[in-house]
This record gives sequence, C-alpha cells and structure tokens, in this order.
Amino acid sequence: MKTLVTGASGFIGSAVVRKLLGRGKEVRCYLEPGAPRANLDGLEVEILEGDVNDRSRIAEALKGCDTLYHLAAIYAIWLKQPERMYEVNVEGTKTVLWAAYKANLDKVVYTSSIAAVGRREDGRPADETVPFSPSDWADGNGYIRSKWLSDRDALRFAREGLPLVVVNPAFPFGERDIAPTPTGGFIIGAIRGKVPGYMDGGFCAVDVEDVAEGHVLAAEKGRVGERYILGNHNVSWKDFLTLAAKVAGVKPPSLHFPRWLAMGTGWAMEKYSTKIAHRRPLATYKSMVYTAQNLYFDNTKARRELGLPSTPLEDSLQRSVRWFREHGYA
Repeated sequence: MKTLVTGASGFIGSAVVRKLLGRGKEVRCYLEPGAPRANLDGLEVEILEGDVNDRSRIAEALKGCDTLYHLAAIYAIWLKQPERMYEVNVEGTKTVLWAAYKANLDKVVYTSSIAAVGRREDGRPADETVPFSPSDWADGNGYIRSKWLSDRDALRFAREGLPLVVVNPAFPFGERDIAPTPTGGFIIGAIRGKVPGYMDGGFCAVDVEDVAEGHVLAAEKGRVGERYILGNHNVSWKDFLTLAAKVAGVKPPSLHFPRWLAMGTGWAMEKYSTKIAHRRPLATYKSMVYTAQNLYFDNTKARRELGLPSTPLEDSLQRSVRWFREHGYA
C-alpha cells in the first residue's frame, strides 16, 4: 500500500516525503497544478496534480493507499485574494478528509498549526489543552483563523470514526524553504540587514526535520483524536535575531521596537503592499499584533508519546542561512 502526501513539494511536505522514503514507504505526492517541484527532484515518488477541492481527483489519489498526510495549505500573512486562504485551508481540508473517510484508511495525519492552540493569560507555555479564545480570534489574521477552523473540522472527523491524528507545528526553519515561508522571510531579512531592531515577545521555533519526523511518528504512535505540538525552542525575538545575525555573520539588530511601533510598521507595510506594490509585505498589522506576544508552547506530550527529536536552534539556522544564500535568496 502507498502513502499519500498532499502539499508534498512544500517546505514541511517535502521533508515528510524524505522521512517516509527513508522508512521504505512508497509515496504518492498530490500537488497543486503548477506547483514548483524542485523540492522533490531526484526522489522516487509518484506525482499527481489536482486541486484540494476536487473530490473525484482526491478519491483517485487515495486509491491503493493506507495512510494520508494532509499538509496542503496556504501559509501566508497576506494574499492578493484573501478568500483563497479559506477555500484551501478550510474547505480543502474538509474535502480531503471526507475522501479519506470514505477510503477506509489505516491512519491520517492532519497538519494544523500552533496558531490553532490558545494562549495562556499568564504567559506560560501553552499545551494542547489550552482552548482558542475570543481574543485569539480577534488578534488572528486570515491564516490563524483558517487553521483554527480546519483544526476543529479535523477533530470532528476523528470523532466520527476517521483514524486521524492532528499535529500542530511551531515556526519551522531549515532547508528547502522555497516560498519562502513568513518565518523564513525573517531570516532573509536579517541576512540582508533589513531587520534593524527587535520587538517584544517571542515564539516557538523548530527544525523542519524535527517537524517532519514528528509527522511520521504521529502516524506510527499518535493516538486517534489527539493533537501534538511539534515545537522545541521558546525564544525571544531579540535572542533569535541576535543568533541569526551571528550565524549569518552580520551585525545583530540593536534597536528595540515597542509594541505600538511594531504594529504601526506592519500597518504601513500592509497598506503599501495592498495599494501600491501588490506583493507580499514583510509584516502586516495583524501579524505584528500576533507575534509581539510570548507565543510559547509546551511540547511535553509530543516528546513523551511520540519521541519528538530536538535539533539545536543554531544548527537549524546554520542550514537555513546556508540554503538561502546558495539559492540566491540572500
């Protein structure tokens, strides 16, 4: 039997494919038509193209498979067509999981996000039990809201009998970030000297290889209907950007941006992109509202039940910086 991976050519998806091939699995990759395939070059995989909302195509892709990893999603802080976020991340997830429900699979791993996990008011790292709150909804951008909604849908499928496990990756770093992701964008900005300062708050970082291993471990060991946070390093923005600058051999940021200035800068960047540049900004108002907090998470459950590995953050940054430079991003 084969394993189907949607979004297989993406940053995390291609890392999952490599982990599966390393375990001797036969992998079928389901890609959006026209999606870049560079991350799959040289890999012995089967490739099918189709939309995540094409029910018949998804059903065809699942034939002969016993396991599904659904990673296909839009990860962005800004889109020219913001409705696409909902169409792909929410409706697409329901379409794929409904097809999986009818296909009688052995295991399904759905890739959610820590954005779908709530935050503690006292700032302590949140675990899988912390619920998404009205303030999370108000502070969240379109991506955060779409992942929360699709996370709920996935768990509902599990309650209805689909053998599904949810993984909630933190902010990943590493090689093959071709998009690049918003998190990769911060590294590129630091290398180019476009991040002169740091803001309050911090986040949970993780090596993309650890995230990929966590996916495969979730299929092997994860309990149906459970969520697992795939994150390793709770780090402040100041410490992260200082370490990134050290690894890149550039001057570390020295300015402290208060919360109001960070949000104002995000608002200005978003307006410029929407009305003039028509390309993705480095930050938006909503992304600054969200990231200027202590977005710290507790991975105890994933370490205890799955055996989630932990790569040192500096090692992840070294590979990320090297890859971006070798491929002309910075």
